[in-house]
Amino acid sequence: MEDIALIDYGSGNIHSAARALHKAADMAGKACTITLTHDPDRVYKADRIVLPGVGHFADCAAALKSRDGLVEALGMAVHTHAKPFLGICVGMQLLADTGWEDGNTPGLGWIAGEVGPITPKGGLPIPHMGWNTITPTRPHPLMAGLGPDPHVYFVHSYAFQAANPACILAETDYGGLITTLIGKDNICGTQFHPEKSQRAGLRFLANFIDWTL
Repeated sequence: MEDIALIDYGSGNIHSAARALHKAADMAGKACTITLTHDPDRVYKADRIVLPGVGHFADCAAALKSRDGLVEALGMAVHTHAKPFLGICVGMQLLADTGWEDGNTPGLGWIAGEVGPITPKGGLPIPHMGWNTITPTRPHPLMAGLGPDPHVYFVHSYAFQAANPACILAETDYGGLITTLIGKDNICGTQFHPEKSQRAGLRFLANFIDWTL
């Protein structure tokens, strides 16, 4: 049985994400334990790690770094032991070097780039909120079985601007292209909310649970 550490640091849709992961494990046919934790030892020993995030970049970064030993345990698990990692919404944005929401805030620096405000053309409202299609830019196991233009749910005003285009796995068009999915090695991050995206979101999470490197 695999243990999935769902990081509980006070800045995420933690219970919705946990329910979705349980359903996704059933969809994948995998026996999994979903552990809500910010305990560094539990995170280090987990088989897979999910980092959610809702709110402002600076607040989420401060909350994550305030848990003693948590960032270090995440780094060991993800970089040293190559555990599969998924960041959701601000959890994805925290992978960047820098976030510009509420000033200049350092991120984890796991995928080069920065998080800046979206500037949609055509008078589209901010935040970008609701259903939209996403388009893969390159094949990735987490996108398997979602179809060519899956509909998923967004709530955000800022987006990841990757320094290396090869790390961009999918985009959405909202008055201009917005990075929706980023990835590098065993690390992946999604701007949309899979826990709110019904069947497409569950399929995405099931793919994460099935993901082998």
